[in-house]
Amino acid sequence: MVKSLRIAVFAALFGALGLNAAQAASEPGNGSGLRLPRFVSLKSDKVNVRGGPNKDQGVTWVYTRTGLPVEITAEFENWRRIRDWEGAEGWVYHSLLSGRRTGLILAKTKASDQPIPIHASADPKSNVVAQLEPGVLSAVKRCDGQWCRVSGTGFDGWVQQDRLWGVYPNEKVE
Repeated sequence: MVKSLRIAVFAALFGALGLNAAQAASEPGNGSGLRLPRFVSLKSDKVNVRGGPNKDQGVTWVYTRTGLPVEITAEFENWRRIRDWEGAEGWVYHSLLSGRRTGLILAKTKASDQPIPIHASADPKSNVVAQLEPGVLSAVKRCDGQWCRVSGTGFDGWVQQDRLWGVYPNEKVE
């Protein structure tokens, strides 16, 4: 009984100080109950990213691109810790995220700005139907583990999966 009371007091103290958010975010049963990590996209063209999982935390930056893919790495109640394609992390409120899968076209190397070919089928020998610059946002229609069908304004075709940020290596998306 005394041990349980002591644990409850410490838990309340750490909770009041906000020190348990990261630990609680990694424990099962918090937030949505969905698998972590996972990719989602931004639902709004203005998404505030905060330093911690509550509105008392300051806004560290604001995303202004609807549909941008982000990776949820932790959850705490209705807050999601996200990471973007550049590795920046912060907390956003769950209703600002969508389960819609999107992807960013990636350069072959960090120094490369060469266009990435979009093929008519999931075959490198198929016709190239578009050439996309790194940073182009696309809807992810499906992935077979090696290739993803993507679409956007003026293009619809297949890209090698490793040229897309917003899906995991070998992930299958239906």
